[in-house]
Amino acid sequence: MLKKLSFSLFDTGETILGALIFSIFFPLYITQYIDVNVYTFLYGIVFILSFVISLYLGKLADERNLRKKLFIIFTVGITVLTFLLYITNNNHIASLIIFFLLAILHQQNLVFYNSLLTDFKDKGFVSGLGVSFGYIGSALALIFFSQYLEIPTVYIVAGIIFFIFAVPSIINVENPNIKSKKIDLKNIFKDKEFLLIILSILFLTEIANTLISLMAVYLKNVYHLQDKEIYKIIGISSIGGVLGGFVWGFFSRLIEIKKLFFLGFVMWFIFLSTLPFTPKNLLTFIGFFAGFSLAHLWTTSRVLIIEVFPKNEVSTRLSFLSLTERISSSFGLIIWSALLTLTKDYQTTVLLMNGFIIIGGLIYVFRERIILLIENVKT
Repeated sequence: MLKKLSFSLFDTGETILGALIFSIFFPLYITQYIDVNVYTFLYGIVFILSFVISLYLGKLADERNLRKKLFIIFTVGITVLTFLLYITNNNHIASLIIFFLLAILHQQNLVFYNSLLTDFKDKGFVSGLGVSFGYIGSALALIFFSQYLEIPTVYIVAGIIFFIFAVPSIINVENPNIKSKKIDLKNIFKDKEFLLIILSILFLTEIANTLISLMAVYLKNVYHLQDKEIYKIIGISSIGGVLGGFVWGFFSRLIEIKKLFFLGFVMWFIFLSTLPFTPKNLLTFIGFFAGFSLAHLWTTSRVLIIEVFPKNEVSTRLSFLSLTERISSSFGLIIWSALLTLTKDYQTTVLLMNGFIIIGGLIYVFRERIILLIENVKT
């Protein structure tokens, strides 16, 4: 149990780091000096670069069994870079460079952290436990730390918290004992089932990340809620996430992971179909359901990749999962903006976003037939 708790505690520290630095404080700081469009464009390039790096580092980790070593290296590197953000606070160009390096290391760190899940027999439960702890970290970041911290002190505090919560994983979680082999990236790119599953995850993650980014805007414009009311619903959503991590972790013991993951498409379809018609007095329930559904996605997606595909390629393949989370953040917002511009109505836009769920679900369910169709076309 100590090993499971150690793994989960990292999720708490990582979520606090992500919420404070990546989501709140640094974007607010840097956009005082750099246009938002320029910042987001450069950030997108960094994500692509990070994916390329993670592919080759993942390949190296899988071939030489270096998953935990790289996890430790990037954990220390992240901590050091948060301190450098503090030092370079008066120079926004230097801060931006350090931040982009931090984003790259953060991305690599998550790939190797998730690959450590391979060492657990009860992968689904441990993943769910980590998600629950992550939501607790998110609540702490939003409710407590964001209210009392400011730039540049937040960088030091976030870095120290991140490292403290990472130490138990460094000490207690073992490097997965997996027989290594030579990996050919071309073969992974030719693995049609893997690419189709990644594509279906992308469609699902697109909705999740768009929801996270725009829920406050939606509630304010559609229901005309006050900030305190919005914070309450987001708080209820976090409670749904905490409970959802435990629930989906438990169900992963009872339901085969491929079937369990499909439930995500059903839940998000229900959410998007009911949100536009939800009366104001039921918004707390819909917020809870959103958090519960998010917990399902974060719990099952990484376990799906680990369980279904070769264990000795886990780090390389998890690089693709990490990419879906980053791409979806930008692409979902672009699609939302385009639909809202066309419809000029928030509720209609939400209903139309169901298209992603339907397409992703169809790809996931009929992936074997799609593979056969592709092969028949080639022949």
